[in-house]
Amino acid sequence: MPHPTMDLPCLQQDPAGTEVTLTVWFGTAILLEVSSKPDKSRNNNKSRAPRIRVPNNERAIFSVDESKFLGVIQRLSLTGGSAVLAKGPIPRGAMGKLILNTVYGRVTAQVEFLQTGADGIPLAQAFRFIAMDDDSSRRFSAAASLMEKEGFSDAPKTSPLSGKAPLGQLLNSVRRLAATLSHTRT
Repeated sequence: MPHPTMDLPCLQQDPAGTEVTLTVWFGTAILLEVSSKPDKSRNNNKSRAPRIRVPNNERAIFSVDESKFLGVIQRLSLTGGSAVLAKGPIPRGAMGKLILNTVYGRVTAQVEFLQTGADGIPLAQAFRFIAMDDDSSRRFSAAASLMEKEGFSDAPKTSPLSGKAPLGQLLNSVRRLAATLSHTRT
């Protein structure tokens, strides 16, 4: 027997023109369709998230296949970063874990190791974030925002968490969705 559904159009359209149609089954929302205008701020090349030069030779613990080792973080962004690893280069495509202490608390993330020679430093190895729990994500975003405000970012003076950045748009959409769902439950 099919579940009863209820279509809930988005209460408002965001500045990018994204429209969302939702179907609710017993309090669970499923995204059926997302249509938006093309993002004119991106060119045809891949856009790179703003990078932050990490001050004070901050260290992180990396682990790959039960082996733990230190790395000195060189740069970070919302999508990954680079580090000089005590163990030396890790094979490209290898999966691992990162543990980084920030002023907002410990951040843990699953990472994929990428190429060496990142940021023009022969021993630096790039990595990208694969997964991060909610608490770590909040802590990392807050720490990145603080470092950006302190002038360590290579980005223009707008914040990557502003409403005009893709992450900001996503956060605003999630807030509107949560408000819509809580309004329909009452």
